[in-house]
Amino acid sequence: MTTDGERNILVVAHARRDDTVEAAIRVIDALTTAGARPVLAADDLAELATATGTIPPVETLDHDVTVSDLELAIVLGGDGTILRAAELVRGGPAPVLGINMGHVGFLAEIERDDMDDAVRRVISRDYRVEERLALSVRVKDADGEVLYETWALNEATVEKASRERMLEVVIEIDGRPLSTFGCDGVVVSTPTGSTAYNFSAGGPVIWPTVEAIAVVPLSAHALFAKPLVVGPEASVAIEVLERTNGTGILWCDGRRSHDLPPGARVVVRRSTLPVRLARLHPAAFTDRLVRKFRLPVEGWRGPATAADTPATGGNGGSHAPDGPA
Repeated sequence: MTTDGERNILVVAHARRDDTVEAAIRVIDALTTAGARPVLAADDLAELATATGTIPPVETLDHDVTVSDLELAIVLGGDGTILRAAELVRGGPAPVLGINMGHVGFLAEIERDDMDDAVRRVISRDYRVEERLALSVRVKDADGEVLYETWALNEATVEKASRERMLEVVIEIDGRPLSTFGCDGVVVSTPTGSTAYNFSAGGPVIWPTVEAIAVVPLSAHALFAKPLVVGPEASVAIEVLERTNGTGILWCDGRRSHDLPPGARVVVRRSTLPVRLARLHPAAFTDRLVRKFRLPVEGWRGPATAADTPATGGNGGSHAPDGPA
């Protein structure tokens, strides 16, 4: 049972690599030494116990501590692990702080070499919180009955379920039909997800400070099937037409799925509940793109005068920061 004054910090780690196991133990020990209570999800605790041969002194999420009791989540891993952490804390106040143990890792705030400093700053509450637009996703049948509801931080994707079949879909924006075509699928992405599946599908990279939703057809057989960028309050619907010879499947963040028979309707809107990310450093999103994609910038001379330099660098937030939590 949690009492006032206790600081519950969730540690999320995919403990199947030696370096991640070592990092998780270091973070747990540092939090305990600082007087905070490390918390693990039951699956992560089981993995860590198997890897180390002992059960670390932690609390268990949803058994000893509820989501609403969490102060923050420290995530050790790549974007996939951060997406899982966002799922674990969904509905609670805890922001997510990613420590990159992978390669590209757009969602991670820092690299593994800065892990000890990150823990110290978490204990000092020396971070700010930014909110990222998330998607609310509903699947309805031909009669309009809601069959399935979920959410997404990166993207909601309607895809064909069979490799040899094609989906016949109609795209609707704000209650009006836009175009019908055959395709392999359709990606509906947030700015956060614009460097993920949306990017691979040929969609635009959207700065996280821009509030928008991208709609990108996959291998569409149509003249007008270009990537679209719509407003953040737009409603995007994808209907799997009855004439489709096969079935589709909905994937959200590559983690949650639901089968789509002919006649199914997927409605995607902005979620009323954003995802909260903890940030330690005000880094420009441009710099993040250059670093993660290793973009060539040789020959750049820089602004000629101070007037050419923007006041802010577009640090990846979508709202004004909440300040230290």
